[in-house]
Amino acid sequence: MKDEMKEGFEPFKNPDSKLLILGSFPSVVSRDTGFYYGNPRNAFWKTLADFFGDEVPSTIKEKQEFLTKRKIALWDIVTLCRIHASSDSSIKNFTVADISWLVSICPIEKIILNGSKAYEIFVKHYKDIGIPYKKLCSTSPANTRFDSKEWFNELSSTFGAT
Repeated sequence: MKDEMKEGFEPFKNPDSKLLILGSFPSVVSRDTGFYYGNPRNAFWKTLADFFGDEVPSTIKEKQEFLTKRKIALWDIVTLCRIHASSDSSIKNFTVADISWLVSICPIEKIILNGSKAYEIFVKHYKDIGIPYKKLCSTSPANTRFDSKEWFNELSSTFGAT
């Protein structure tokens, strides 16, 4: 069972998505809840909500409405892999997301890489994509050094001050 391939999520996108946030691969909790950043201890939703001055969305529908309103697309750089629990370091035998396809159908202006593993795989496959990209500290609860200021600075450069 442990060695079976795990499948990630389809990209969440809209025809007017201008920012793409790429993670590595959904955690066990996210896979169980059925949407991106499903672990309530992950700083992702709180950080975005704080930046935009909103309540933290709790349901999948609220999260999708939040993203749609702000023209944010979400995906993971790995779409299929072998992984132990939620450990990025255990990802192997993986399939890389078709980011070129996504940016061909959405007017993506910037890509944020959520953490080192997402950045490492992205740069290996898409470093010349022609869209600005930036690695930020992971919002994972496993990252004890998370700093929302880094995210706020990058979001401000994309959306302006809110």
